[in-house]
Amino acid sequence: MSVRLYIGNLPKEEIDRQDLQAVFAAEGDAVTTKLIKDRKTGKCRGFGFLTVNNDEQADQIIEKYNGQLFKDTPIKLEKALPRTKGDENEEQAPKAVNQSSHPAPNTNKDSNRRDKGSKKSRRSGGGRESTTTNADSDAIRPDPRWASELEKLKQMLAAQATN
Repeated sequence: MSVRLYIGNLPKEEIDRQDLQAVFAAEGDAVTTKLIKDRKTGKCRGFGFLTVNNDEQADQIIEKYNGQLFKDTPIKLEKALPRTKGDENEEQAPKAVNQSSHPAPNTNKDSNRRDKGSKKSRRSGGGRESTTTNADSDAIRPDPRWASELEKLKQMLAAQATN
């Protein structure tokens, strides 16, 4: 079974797949690379993917190449997270999990003006129902790489609370 590795911290300039493939040339033809580029500019978006044959080879490559310089920047290698439903048509960088329970501040000026001037929506619900978006539910899901550690911490906190 093939394993995908995420390659991060690539320089955001015009590089091509052959440049990246040359870094991993010592591993042979069993390793393939994919460089993610901006559609408009054609420049690298700062990340790519490496596909290897198995987990053992993936671990060896991560150990060997993580932190190696590529065009004067140290690259970051880690096992790629599985794709989510919305990512079938387009490659995307792994999404960071928001650790905070507070929502991000809204920076859209138009919506801020609308909120400040609209007292009617503040005073009464008007029969409207509050809906939650997928973005809210995504922010509270733990990173699968740390789920077991998070579970241990929850159990320790629960044990302390009962004492």
